[in-house]
Order: sequence, then structure tokens, then C-alpha cells
Amino acid sequence: MTSTPSERFDRNVQRRSAQVLKQRVLEQQRAEFGKALAWAAEQDAIERAAALIVSARRRYLLGYGKSHSYASLLAADLSAGLSAVHLVDGAALRSLDVLSDIRQGDLLVAVSMSRYRRETVETASSYVRHGGDLVLITDADDAPLAAQAAVKIVIGADTASYANSPASVVLALHLLATLTIASSKGAGRRLRERDELALELGLYAEES
Repeated sequence: MTSTPSERFDRNVQRRSAQVLKQRVLEQQRAEFGKALAWAAEQDAIERAAALIVSARRRYLLGYGKSHSYASLLAADLSAGLSAVHLVDGAALRSLDVLSDIRQGDLLVAVSMSRYRRETVETASSYVRHGGDLVLITDADDAPLAAQAAVKIVIGADTASYANSPASVVLALHLLATLTIASSKGAGRRLRERDELALELGLYAEES
């Protein structure tokens, strides 16, 4: 059953000493990360999602609320080695812009974690209805959008805190980006060109 941050706070955090709470969270994270590693080794959804992403003509990344942070992370990692990676941020690129220009070969990657934001569900559902392909990154087999996705990556996100743990999600995103970039023929050249441009522009303090 989906629980809210305030409910998890009452159950997990309130009236616990800092030392007890820290130990509990660390123990839970150790167990959760171990399960995430075993999960990633045993199923092939990440490989199938990577194949769809690398073969797509244009890639759109979507997520709202906390899931927007995960979508932003994945977009940043993918854009280092792939062209035509676009983050739907509601400002420079809006959901309406994406839905009104769906073309063959385009792909939407939606991150939708409990509690599932209505904007993500409605936008991704409309994208599929209008002929687009969807890769879904979520935390339950019966989550909204699961039945509509060409590939779904279902990640556990248990917690001993008031917020769901990001550890398993970040691991899955890291694997997805790595496998995608590794299978892209032009990724090495793009990465080298970006390194040269970063040096030319003096983007990083250690290179000043």
C-alpha cells in the first residue's frame, strides 16, 4: 500500500534518537542495495530499455516531483554520449510540445515513482495513444503506465526514513545510461568532443 511522507515520518522517524535512526537507515540501505544488485543481475529489462533508447531517433525524458530529479540525472548522463536527448522540464520543453510533434522513431522515457504524479501519467498515456513508444522506470509492477510501456524497469524503493530510498533508483539509472552509451557507435567520439569543448570553454575549476 502506498504511504505518504508524513505517515512514514510517524512510523519510522518520530521519537527516535539520532543514533538509533542512523543505524536503522544504514542497515536498511545495506539490505536494499544488496537486493538491488541481485535484481539487476537477474533480469534483462535494463538491457532491453537501453536497446530502445540507443535506436531511437529522439529521446524525451519525463518526470515530475522527485522523479524529475531522476529524469534530469538520466538525461545528463545520456546526453554525454547521445544526441537528441531532451528533458521535458515544463519550461524550455513542455509536455504539449512533445505530444504535438511525435514522429516515428521517437521514444519517451518516463520516471514515475510512488506517489505517482498525475502529470506524468497523463502525458505518457497520451504519448502512447498517439503512437509513441514508452520506456517506464517505476517501483511497482501494477503502477500506472506499466501496462502501456514497451519496456518497464521496476525498481524496489523501500525505506527506513520518511522519504523513499534513492539508492536502487540511482543504481538502475546508472546501469541504464552505461549500457546505452556503451552500445552507441558515436558515443566515444561525442564524449571526446565534449571533453575538448569543456576545456576550451574552461567549464571546470580544476582545468582553469
